[in-house]
Amino acid sequence: MSFFGKKIIGSEDEIFGLDLSDLSVKVFQMEKRGKKDVIRSFFLVDIPRGGVVDGKIMEKEMVSGVIRRAVEKAGPKRINTRKVVCSLPESKVFLRIITIPKVSESEAGEAIKWEIEANIPLAVDQVYYDWQFLRETGGKQDFLTVAVSKEIVDDLMDVLNLSGLEAYGLEMESIANSRSLIPSGANQEASLIIDLGARRTNFLIVEGNTPNFTSSVPFSSEGVTDAIAKSMNISFQEAEKVKAERGIEHSFENSSIFNAVKPLLENLSVEIEKTIDFYNGLSGSAAEVKRIIVCGGGSNLRGLLPYLTTRLCKEVSMGDPWINFNLGSNLPLISREKSVRYATAIGLALRGSHYGNKD
Repeated sequence: MSFFGKKIIGSEDEIFGLDLSDLSVKVFQMEKRGKKDVIRSFFLVDIPRGGVVDGKIMEKEMVSGVIRRAVEKAGPKRINTRKVVCSLPESKVFLRIITIPKVSESEAGEAIKWEIEANIPLAVDQVYYDWQFLRETGGKQDFLTVAVSKEIVDDLMDVLNLSGLEAYGLEMESIANSRSLIPSGANQEASLIIDLGARRTNFLIVEGNTPNFTSSVPFSSEGVTDAIAKSMNISFQEAEKVKAERGIEHSFENSSIFNAVKPLLENLSVEIEKTIDFYNGLSGSAAEVKRIIVCGGGSNLRGLLPYLTTRLCKEVSMGDPWINFNLGSNLPLISREKSVRYATAIGLALRGSHYGNKD
């Protein structure tokens, strides 16, 4: 089971990215026209509540129907392949950097197996795992490892089969985000990617282009909406409209909306600081985190970036999922505001062989 960017199908195959979350399915496909990259197809379909809960697929038939609908409705051109790279739920994936003494490749595989079991709360026979060599220093070797519950993977494969799709690969959301938001060939500067989702927020720290650390916190876009709804005594749907129109407002003072969500924003800020401090304190970290990139649907909350920049005293910017594409003079079909919602799907599509993927 390959969870990293290894070619597992012939190099000429077309693929598309499929981002499956608790509340939506997003599909995305690029194609080459000469030396330029062009968006071939994209679409988003909401998943009815209860279909996927905290990354676990509860209603396979219903979710497969949503996936088929997303593929069928995607445009401006039809998706021209059944081969797909699909996201794995971040909360169900264990990513670790493991250090072992320098050994042969065959010995490394056995040593990594036991190190994985020692570092995750599941027995090694209950997970699928993969690993990738990172570096060698001082007679020791560092490996990036990923382990995922077999139940989660098997359920996902069942749904893809029911949808009439063929799995090219499975990949955790954070690795896909790093591929779409960090420039290819980046220096070893450490960046924190914050994926602000509807039900949770994921953190990923990347050194250069290598994911090194992940974690999740309960801050969510839905939590912000709920806080606004309770403060203003309005329905959840009405609060969604207020949030979209007014955001957290600009003054950060004497604002009913800001005061309603301030405790949530403060908790998020504290979690960001704790994550950065923890990572900077790791003996193996070569660079301090100085840049923060946000993505996901929750990142479009008006006023959020200025708030985080001021609160954290660090550079905080909106992610640009087009940073690794050659679009020429053409503007993307997806607006900047919507494109951050597609960051994971775009990163999954970038795993395809036509976009520089190597064994």
